[in-house]
Amino acid sequence: MLPQDWQDTVVPFWEDLKLATQLFVLLEEDEIIAGGLVFAKCPPDMMYYENEANQWFDKGYLYLGFIFVDELKRNRNLGSLWLDNIKTVFPENGLWLAIEDENLHKFYIRNGFEKVATVKNADSHEESIYAYKS
Repeated sequence: MLPQDWQDTVVPFWEDLKLATQLFVLLEEDEIIAGGLVFAKCPPDMMYYENEANQWFDKGYLYLGFIFVDELKRNRNLGSLWLDNIKTVFPENGLWLAIEDENLHKFYIRNGFEKVATVKNADSHEESIYAYKS
């Protein structure tokens, strides 16, 4: 269900992750149009700063990763709808995520997230950490 490059990141670690990860999708006429993974432990793409990530998990936050909206379905507020549903499913948990694309900053701020940190990823590019407190 995930784009191939994301599958390449997640699938090799799935046996270790599957008990701490949930996939949530939005369907339109039985077709997946948006979705993402909710992790209760550090996913493979975050291992370069696992200690910091574990601090979020220790506080009860869940990590949102591999969020996608079908390109043909964009600009219909599906990403916001997906996030609203996640907030409803996990009302007691805070949520956090990391983004490389600063163009997404306004989207996450509009959806109640706050930029809380900047880290360097495995390729030495900066990523912004955003958190949502329930």
